[in-house]
Amino acid sequence: MKQALHAVSLVVPDYDQAIAFYCDTLGWTLTEDVDQGSKRWVRILPPGATTGSLILARANGPAQEAIVGNQFGGRIGLFLTTDDFARDHARMRALGVVFEEEPRYEPYGIVAVWRDPFGNRWDLLELKSK
Repeated sequence: MKQALHAVSLVVPDYDQAIAFYCDTLGWTLTEDVDQGSKRWVRILPPGATTGSLILARANGPAQEAIVGNQFGGRIGLFLTTDDFARDHARMRALGVVFEEEPRYEPYGIVAVWRDPFGNRWDLLELKSK
């Protein structure tokens, strides 16, 4: 049996705001943006990625609006790996991305926590080679 995680849904306040941040600012690729009437199917991928996409889902109603930025209960819930931590960390900082900490060297690699404009906490992570 072979399985793979295709995508993770991220609830955001507005499709176009989220596309502007992830695609226009961070350089992610907008792979799908399909109007489905009352909602859109918006799928994005980090630079160079072919799998592991993010589905941007606009909050619909008070319950969903309340979880924007806190879908993981305050924990880091999203992990963006890179092949060059120093390059991407410097680039993201220059673009105004807010990092909560200085880079840390852990047994698994280099990591620093950052937030998107909606309050979601991410790890930027360069994994050690095995």
